[in-house]
Amino acid sequence: MPAALPSLLAWLAVLLLGRARPADACSCSPIHPQQAFCNADVVIRAKAVSAKEVDSGNDIYGNPIKRIQYEIKQIKMFKGPDQNIEFIYTAPSTAVCGRLLDTGGKKEYLIAGKSEGNGKMHITLCDLVSTWDSLTPTQKKSLNQRYQMGCECKISRCLSIPCFVSSSDECLWTDWAMEKNNVDGRQAKHYACIKRSDGSCAWYRGMAPPKQEFLDIEDP
Repeated sequence: MPAALPSLLAWLAVLLLGRARPADACSCSPIHPQQAFCNADVVIRAKAVSAKEVDSGNDIYGNPIKRIQYEIKQIKMFKGPDQNIEFIYTAPSTAVCGRLLDTGGKKEYLIAGKSEGNGKMHITLCDLVSTWDSLTPTQKKSLNQRYQMGCECKISRCLSIPCFVSSSDECLWTDWAMEKNNVDGRQAKHYACIKRSDGSCAWYRGMAPPKQEFLDIEDP
C-alpha cells in the first residue's frame, strides 16, 4: 500500500463524518419587521400555555426528529388562515434554529412563521418573534394594514454609506449602516415601506394610515 493512501483514507473518513453531522449553529440574516410580516404565512398575537417535546418523524439517517410543541392561546390573527392557531412547533434548541417561548400564559408575543395547516404553525430562530410589550405603537399599528400595503415593495439593507436604490419599488433600510449594525433601529421601529399610486415605493412614518396617494415628504 502506498504511504500516502492511509492518510488519504483518513481524510475521506473525516470529510464524510463531517457531512453526516447536523449543523451545530444557526445564523440568520437581519430583516426589517415588514419583510418578516410579508414573508410569513401566519402572523399572530398569542401566549404560550405549555410546551412538550414530541417526535416528528425520522431524518434521512433514520434518527428520530424531535420538536417542541407549544400549545398557545391566540389573541389576534393579523395574517393567516381562517381557523385559529392552536399549536406552534420549533426545533428543540437554538443551535438548530429553535425558538424558545416562555410558557404559563403570562407573556404575550407577536409571532410570525410558516403554516402547517390544521391549526398548526412552525417557527425558527430567523422568524419574527417579539414580546408584545417591546413593539412600538407604530409597529402595532402597521400590523393591521400598513405592512401589507408594502408587500410588493423591496426592502434592501444598506451595509455602508453611501448606498443607492436600484429601482423605484425599493426602499433602503439604513439602520444597519447608520446605527452601528442595529437591526432594531429607527426605520425598523417607526417606518413602513409602502407602494404608492404610481407604482413606486417609499418609506412612510406616522401613526395614522397613509392616504392612497401620499407624498413622501420626510426622508428617514
